[in-house]
Amino acid sequence: MGPAEGAASPGRFFGVYLLYCLNPRHLGRVYVGFTVNPARRAQQHNGGRKKGGAWRTSGRGPWEMVLIVHGFPSAVAALRFEWAWQHPHASRRLAHVGPRLRGEAAFAFHLRVLAHMLRAPPWARLPLTLRWLRADFRRDLCPPPPPHVPLAFGPPPPRALAARRCTVPLADTESTPDQDAEARCALCARALQDEEDPLCCPHPGCPLRAHVICLAEEFLQEEPGQLLPLEGQCPGAWPGGLRCLTLYLPPTAPLGSCKNSLLWGDLIWLCQMGTEEEEEDLELEEDHWTDMLET
Repeated sequence: MGPAEGAASPGRFFGVYLLYCLNPRHLGRVYVGFTVNPARRAQQHNGGRKKGGAWRTSGRGPWEMVLIVHGFPSAVAALRFEWAWQHPHASRRLAHVGPRLRGEAAFAFHLRVLAHMLRAPPWARLPLTLRWLRADFRRDLCPPPPPHVPLAFGPPPPRALAARRCTVPLADTESTPDQDAEARCALCARALQDEEDPLCCPHPGCPLRAHVICLAEEFLQEEPGQLLPLEGQCPGAWPGGLRCLTLYLPPTAPLGSCKNSLLWGDLIWLCQMGTEEEEEDLELEEDHWTDMLET
């Protein structure tokens, strides 16, 4: 299978956000959009068309970005989510969602649509995060998000804090550059190439490094009909020469194994982040998609 259009390396940010208008003349209006950089996009909306904002929001601010759904595997996946959220009546996957009720505020209606979207395929199996950027706007969704969709608050963590390159675990003997160069997938034993971004267990002391496909297949053993895992137990195991941090192991786990429960979305988000050059490319890509959709 070749790379899909708009595909991204693990950890690159694709989000779909909800704006809320604070202008007394337009109070309560909302806007759904796609972004790779929430802070930058909010500034553009409040700066008007000349600053890169959308024509629907231009001259009607201030606008507040109150929530964002992120964790999409590609720009295309996020844009499809954006379109369905904007046009629920035209999406066959949301045919069960009723139209906006008389007296129902636009904000409440969009939250109702979002609640059903997070429970509908294909979005129900994506490693998404629902992040409230303004906690005072938070409302409980009905139905609630699936258990694997975490609820977060505040802006997404900066790249410097979120990035986590795979590192060699603590061992009794020091590793050498040759050992690092020969790093292998813990599941298929094939060498990890320089251009590959392995997934790593975030728990301290666990040495797991694995190809994305290999770990996905491991997690999907109990769901053979699915293509995307939701969660699974870490298959990492410490060789005899490594110190095992048993403090982080469940009581039933054998000595030397990890077995911690891992959310697929957490692995994708924590193990890799794009470079600054990739972020600039993504912002240009966002501008390209915005221009196409609004012309």
